Amino acid sequence: MERERVNMAARKIVVYSYRDFDEAVYFEKFGKEYDTEIIICREAPDVENAHLAKGCAGVSVLTTAITEDIIKVWKEMGVKHISTRTIGYDHVDIEAAKRHGITVSNVAYSTGSVADYTVMLILMALRKMKMIMKRADGMDYSLKDSIGRQLGDLTVGVIGTGRMGEHVIRNLSGFGCRILANDLYEKDSVKQYATYVDRDTLFAESDVITFHVPAADGTHHIVCKETLAKMKDGVVIVNTSRGSVIDTPVLIDALEQGKVSAAALDVIENELGIFYGDYKYKLIGHREMSILKDMPNVLMLPHMAFYTENAVSDMVHYSIESIVTEAEGGKSRFRVG
Repeated sequence: MERERVNMAARKIVVYSYRDFDEAVYFEKFGKEYDTEIIICREAPDVENAHLAKGCAGVSVLTTAITEDIIKVWKEMGVKHISTRTIGYDHVDIEAAKRHGITVSNVAYSTGSVADYTVMLILMALRKMKMIMKRADGMDYSLKDSIGRQLGDLTVGVIGTGRMGEHVIRNLSGFGCRILANDLYEKDSVKQYATYVDRDTLFAESDVITFHVPAADGTHHIVCKETLAKMKDGVVIVNTSRGSVIDTPVLIDALEQGKVSAAALDVIENELGIFYGDYKYKLIGHREMSILKDMPNVLMLPHMAFYTENAVSDMVHYSIESIVTEAEGGKSRFRVG
């Protein structure tokens, strides 16, 4: 009888920030596959709607702040597991979850989504595509100031050679560029395409630097006043990892002074609560984002490098899998806390 109760709980999940336009088909598919009851909440979780999780094995969330106040209510509702449908999990108060006996997991998804997008951003930045497209929209087809650089002639530095970084390196290898890599843990599979160097060497020799690291103490503000001084004049900065990697006001200064010739940013500090909203008739409340958005040499994008059909399918699949696994007494392969 007890086993039957556990199984029933394992099949009941609240999905917060549920999106009809892209996730629905996958929640239907994998909900059936795992024989789960999906409770839909289109809003982000808060203290007011946390009660929806009563009697549920777990909750599935996106990139909204999961605070201790919310976690405490979920604990009272009987929740055993929090799954974020994202690779990053810095928006979840992991320590609070531990204190309340709730485990936490993230997900994995196709590395090709971010890797392809990263190379696209590098090429767009090198070829001044933002300025060219804006000119073309205004029927200006002149060539002045729009000359670009060829990727194969340059050195690209890749910081972080996990699954994402390694895939980026494989993609870049086809362009014939010199590739430098930096990571705490070197991989033989990367060495056939790139040369591992220390960060100072990478900063000094790279024409383009791209980041593929998680948000952590050791990756906070890798790009700062001190490290920018070590970089080449005219360096291109690309970030599809986490906004905290870059000290944003310092980057703005470097762009204005010409130290950084271009930037392509899919993420930015303090983006939580802004992406993925519609602000076209509202004040965005993020000064640095507004400044960067208007710079002709900056691509400021809404944290969507991951956003492919493959990735969304994986995100939903692994979120449901983790909750069911944990509820049935197992340990999710994606557990992070």
